[in-house]
Amino acid sequence: MLAKVHSCAVLGINGIPLEIEVDIADGLPAFDIIGLPDASVREAKERVRAAVRNCGFSFPYSRVTVNLAPADLKKEGSSFDLAIAVGLLAATGQIPRGDILKNAVFVGELSLDGNLRRINGSLAMALSLSELTDYADKTLYLPHSNSTEAGLVNKLQVKGTASLIQLANYLCGNGELPVPEPLLEQAESHDGNEFDFGEVRGQETAKRALEIAAAGSHNVLLYGPPGSGKTMLARRIPSILPSPSLDEILEITRIHSVAGQLNSNKPLLKQRPFRSPHHSASTAGIIGGGKVPRPGEVSLAHQGVLFFDELPEYNREVLEALRQPLEDRTVTVTRAAATVSYPADFMFIGSMNPCPCGNYGDPKIECRCSPTQIFRYRSKLSGPLVDRIDIQVEVPGIKFEQLRQNEPGEYSAAIRSRVESTRLRQRERYKNIKVASNARLRARHFEKHCPLSVDARQLLHQSFQSLNLSMRAHDRIIKVARTIADLDGSENIASAHIAEAVQYRSLDRHS
Repeated sequence: MLAKVHSCAVLGINGIPLEIEVDIADGLPAFDIIGLPDASVREAKERVRAAVRNCGFSFPYSRVTVNLAPADLKKEGSSFDLAIAVGLLAATGQIPRGDILKNAVFVGELSLDGNLRRINGSLAMALSLSELTDYADKTLYLPHSNSTEAGLVNKLQVKGTASLIQLANYLCGNGELPVPEPLLEQAESHDGNEFDFGEVRGQETAKRALEIAAAGSHNVLLYGPPGSGKTMLARRIPSILPSPSLDEILEITRIHSVAGQLNSNKPLLKQRPFRSPHHSASTAGIIGGGKVPRPGEVSLAHQGVLFFDELPEYNREVLEALRQPLEDRTVTVTRAAATVSYPADFMFIGSMNPCPCGNYGDPKIECRCSPTQIFRYRSKLSGPLVDRIDIQVEVPGIKFEQLRQNEPGEYSAAIRSRVESTRLRQRERYKNIKVASNARLRARHFEKHCPLSVDARQLLHQSFQSLNLSMRAHDRIIKVARTIADLDGSENIASAHIAEAVQYRSLDRHS
């Protein structure tokens, strides 16, 4: 007997439809899985065998062959257990084979007692299946703990089940499976943030720079002595970023679903991510990788913030690997098993000391570093990497009088209001060219969307010559000036906007 059921695999952040063929034939008892399975897929034989028997069904005492099609795609993970078990029960006549199987997709990991365990990537599967014409009318059956997550996709019918026996009874016409409640209507609320700019004393220049960065989605480098507040400022950036749209929420949640960083209690990520990996992280951990490529920190920070504290402490290979996602807003990971592209559209925030001891340039504390040590420390950041950072701002040490002032700083809610208004102005301006923010502009857009006054153009020319700027730095100054003009409510870029943008190329001025 032969039975065919549908399932789904995850490649990158996309779901790939599969057909599971289960054949029961005469011969010596055997259970073979073919179609490029990895070790975890091959182990499904024992999980399925035990689950079928412990649920009260009979396991065939004959030759069982399971084919995972298409056979040229590498299969990994335990999410095919449920489809294999359903196919086996259908092939042996223990559940009916009809339209209900033809119009169903099964994913889930079986425990030995037949209960279903949570899997990774269910939202990615549901989104991809909903976009395919042949699967739009099918029902996705998956573990109950994944049903709320997959149920975020309104275009696809989703049903969760707690066990194989519960699903089998439903397929036989006995009982019902609950339909998950949609959560998207709750998505636009802005969750409170535990960090607020109102708690920051002083550092008005750095606050202004971070407001500009948030308004235009620009990359930032904060440098200054230890204890000046660089990390404190960086951790408050999410509190002034605009709330993500529904499409952005699904995109963020989709990536975290594939990475296995969602749980049944929090299936929807309504805030922009803030990722701060340790400086010992590997290139694969930051960029993505593995035998079958998985998303790294640059993708988990998509539509949010990626923060590198003590930037020069990171491996040089890791820092150089950042150059491509910072420029292209996507990252492509190539392995023998597959080539996968992940989105990586994030705000990059880096912090560093002026030297290894942190006291270089301090008028009160003597620096203990030799010129060679300072040169070696700073040379860890290559010119091309620094060139891709739009705003480079010094964060000086705080004076005692500033630290003890009673008046709080401006609260994040007020800053976020200005940032949201500026982002709205940008979306309206760029609606025909599919650009989300000023930082994503291309040079070909400058003539129309970044008009410079005569004085502004002259000042930019002088700065380009005197600072020996690269063409990339030239373009990024224009983008930052465009954001400053938007915050001022000006459609044209004036010389004052260019002057402030040039001020934020601090490392270029000091090099």
